[in-house]
Amino acid sequence: MRVNWKTYNPGNFFDEIISSPGYARKPARRLASYLHSLTHEKLQEKKTAAALAIKTMGISFTVYSDAGNIDREWPFDIIPRVIAEKEWNRTSKGLKQRLRALNLFINDIYNKQQVFKDKLLPKELILNSGNFREQCLGVQPKYKVWAHICGTDLVKDKDGKFYVLEDNLRVPSGVSYMLENRRVTKRVFPELFEDSYDVRPVTEYPAQLLETLNSISPRRLKSPEVVVLTPGIFNSAYFEHSYLAQRMGAELVEGGDLVVEREKVYMRTVAGLSQVDVIYRRIDDLFLDPSVFHKGSVLGVSGLFNAWLKGNVALANAPGAGVADDKVIYTYVPQIIKYYLDEDPIIPNVQSYLCVDPKQRQHVLQNLDKLVVKPANESGGYGMLIGPQASKKQLADFAARIKANPRNYMAQPLIALSTVPVLGDHKVEPRHVDLRPFVLQAKDSYVTAGGLTRVAMVKGSYVVNSSQGGGSKDTWIIGDD
Repeated sequence: MRVNWKTYNPGNFFDEIISSPGYARKPARRLASYLHSLTHEKLQEKKTAAALAIKTMGISFTVYSDAGNIDREWPFDIIPRVIAEKEWNRTSKGLKQRLRALNLFINDIYNKQQVFKDKLLPKELILNSGNFREQCLGVQPKYKVWAHICGTDLVKDKDGKFYVLEDNLRVPSGVSYMLENRRVTKRVFPELFEDSYDVRPVTEYPAQLLETLNSISPRRLKSPEVVVLTPGIFNSAYFEHSYLAQRMGAELVEGGDLVVEREKVYMRTVAGLSQVDVIYRRIDDLFLDPSVFHKGSVLGVSGLFNAWLKGNVALANAPGAGVADDKVIYTYVPQIIKYYLDEDPIIPNVQSYLCVDPKQRQHVLQNLDKLVVKPANESGGYGMLIGPQASKKQLADFAARIKANPRNYMAQPLIALSTVPVLGDHKVEPRHVDLRPFVLQAKDSYVTAGGLTRVAMVKGSYVVNSSQGGGSKDTWIIGDD
C-alpha cells in the first residue's frame, strides 16, 4: 500500500502540500511524488529510524506535572513541511520589520515615552503590564535593542497567507529542536537532500546567534566572554540551553557560577575569576537578581542588574523587553509599526478583541463559544479558552474571569489553521500546524530559514504545544522551480 493523495482530505482547511485531491502544490510536487513511491511499510521503517535517532541523540523536553518533572523524547513527524522561497523572503522582511518596530517601542517606553504623549495607546496598559519593569526607566542598551532574540508565532488561515499569532520576546525557546529536526530528517531521507531538493540550510543559526551576542559586548574584544545562563537541569528547556552553549562554544552557567564584584560580572573558573561580557539569559526577569527583583531567588546573581545598568555587561534579552511580549499589546503592533517606521505591516495580525475596552468586551462575552480567549502573559498554551471546544462550565468560568480582570484578557476568532500531512499508523493524514521562526537583532538582523513547525498530533486538535501533546516536523524553504 502506498500514499494515495487522491484520498487525502484536509476538509475545509488550507493544506500546504496538497492543493486538491491527487494534486500537490508546486514547491511540494517532488516530495509528494517521492512519498507516493514508498510503501507504507517503508515509511513506517523510516518513522522507526527517526524515533531511534531521537533516542540516540538524546533529544528530549521536560513536562511539568503533578507526578513531577517528566523527561520525554521529542515528538517528531518525518514528513517535512514545504514553503516556497519567494513566499519566505517576503515573510522574513515582515519579521525583521516587526522586531525593529517592537525594539523602538520598548526603548521609547523606558525613555522618552513619546508614544504616550501622542496617545497611540493608553499609558495604563503599559504601567499595568506584568512585564513592565520600572527599574529599567532611563536605560538605553547598545543599538537601542532590548529584544535580541525573538520567536514569532505564525499561522496560515484558509486563505493560505501567514498571520502573526503572537510575539515571544522574553526567553523564546524551540530553536534547538528546529536544528535537530533537520539532522533527523537528513538521516531518514538522505536521498532527498542529495538529489531532489535544494533546501535552504538552518545550521548557521548558532554562529549567527554568537555573532549577535558578540556585537553587543561592552568591551571591544575579538572574542568576548559569552555565557548562557540557565535555571538548571530541571528546566523544561534545559536541553536547548546546553545545546546552544555547546554549539556556540560558550559556557553554560547557573547563578551560582557567577559573581558580581566592582559592578562587573565574573565567572568562577578553576583558574580564578574571568570577566563576563554577554549573558544570554534563559531566566525570567524576576529571578535574575535577588537584590532587585524576587528576594528569594537562587537562580540569579546578586548585583547583576546594577552591572547591566552601568554598562559593564550585556543581557540578551534585556530585562523589561517583555513589556512588548503581552497579548494585549500585540493588538497594537500594526499601529506601532506605522508609528515608528512609517510603514504598513508586511505580515498582518490575527483579528483581535481587547477585553479592557467595554464595547469589545461585550462582544467577547456574547460570543465566547466562538472565540479563543488568551491571558495577557501566559505562554505554552496555558490558561486559554478555546470557545468552540469548551463546556458550558468553562465558558461561564472564563466569563467571570474576564469581568473580574478585563486587562488580562484578549480574544481572537478560532483560526482555521492550515494542515500538513503526518504519517499515522495506517495512512497519511492532515494535521494542523503553526510555525515559530527565530529573529535576531543587534546591529544587523537575521531570520532563520523557516523555523520550528509545531504540529497537532491528535486528529482535529488545534493544540500544537509539545507540553500539551503536540509534536514537530522539519521545515523546508525551497526555490519555486
